[in-house]
Amino acid sequence: MRILTINGNDAGQRLDKFLSKAVRGLPPALMYKYIRTKKIKRNRARAHPEEILCEGDEIELFIRDEFFGSPERDTGALLRIAPKLDIVYEDGNILLLNKRPGVLVHEDAGASDNTLLMHLRAYLAQKGEYDPGAEQSFAPALCNRIDRNTGGIVIAAKTAAGLREMNAHIRDDEVKKFYLCAVHGRMPARQDTLHGWLRKDSAANTVQVTDARAPGSKEIVTRYRVLRERGEQSLLEVELVTGRTHQIRAHLAHIGHPLVGDGKYGVNRADRARGYRHQALYAYRLEFRFRAPGGVLESLNGRQFALDPDGIWFLKDFGYRKGDRIG
Repeated sequence: MRILTINGNDAGQRLDKFLSKAVRGLPPALMYKYIRTKKIKRNRARAHPEEILCEGDEIELFIRDEFFGSPERDTGALLRIAPKLDIVYEDGNILLLNKRPGVLVHEDAGASDNTLLMHLRAYLAQKGEYDPGAEQSFAPALCNRIDRNTGGIVIAAKTAAGLREMNAHIRDDEVKKFYLCAVHGRMPARQDTLHGWLRKDSAANTVQVTDARAPGSKEIVTRYRVLRERGEQSLLEVELVTGRTHQIRAHLAHIGHPLVGDGKYGVNRADRARGYRHQALYAYRLEFRFRAPGGVLESLNGRQFALDPDGIWFLKDFGYRKGDRIG
């Protein structure tokens, strides 16, 4: 028998969700059977999968040790990483990070140590705010993601309560995301709301936008306004009303205005010759507009965070200088 004691980051979630993370070698069907047959108990009493756990609860598991095999929890590995983070904001539950173009947010083959997520965990471990050996079901996580070659603000959760609360606000469309981008050509209107349908091709890692609904497509809404123009290029502020894969890049290309430097949805040979190594797209501003109490994140309600134009690499081409106000 083993006893798992629920800590602060474990509390607030269903028993079955906790077990799926804390005992990763236990198949789901067997987990539910063991709960039903009282081989898994909560506080020495019959448990139910949907029960919400409280800090201090004891989960008794009368199961074989082989199920407790889990990924490495190596604090030492995190202490060997020199974290490189551009922190926009930090409190006890979340951080806002300025991810630079070219940085991966999550690991892929061969890059597990050099990602925004690993640098985040190393930073918190070295501050003494995260000990992977002491956690049973939680690790600091990112609440949103940005393409490798796009820059901008990424929301990171330091605690399980912060992660749950932020994910709920994002899901309820209470976190507004604004982007800056440079596009080819002059826009047909100074501001507009674009509607379309987007279909994802996972094998090719691309999307296709159509004006009419197509099989497998999802509706998209993209709102823009023109901030400045230079020759045959326009600088836009874009608000994602819906948030689909490659939405801004594909939607603007669909109406004939691909992003400068974007070789996937445009032709960027000339742009690269001018020094554009990435698509000119940056998630530069967030607004928190909670319609209900924000729980542990209530202090963020009504606030907005924006990056300084000096740190957004393509703004200088439109005459922006350090300290200028965007808009």
